[in-house]
Amino acid sequence: MNDSKGLIVKALAGRDCGKFFVILRTEDSYCFIADGKSRKLESPKRKNSKHLIFTGQYADLSNITNKKLKKLLSNVK
Repeated sequence: MNDSKGLIVKALAGRDCGKFFVILRTEDSYCFIADGKSRKLESPKRKNSKHLIFTGQYADLSNITNKKLKKLLSNVK
């Protein structure tokens, strides 16, 4: 999970189950995720990595805003 920054994931557990997010950073077995709508880039959610499905798709996080992130994730299937 070293190079998972920018990886698009789907939540498996919690109130955000079924929603797509982008990993901003990782610490131990936890990922800090954001979607630009309910979880902004400024206050990402800390989630255990075993509660996430890794899609294998990456998002470019350079010059990303909450609006751009929300639009990008709305096109993910």
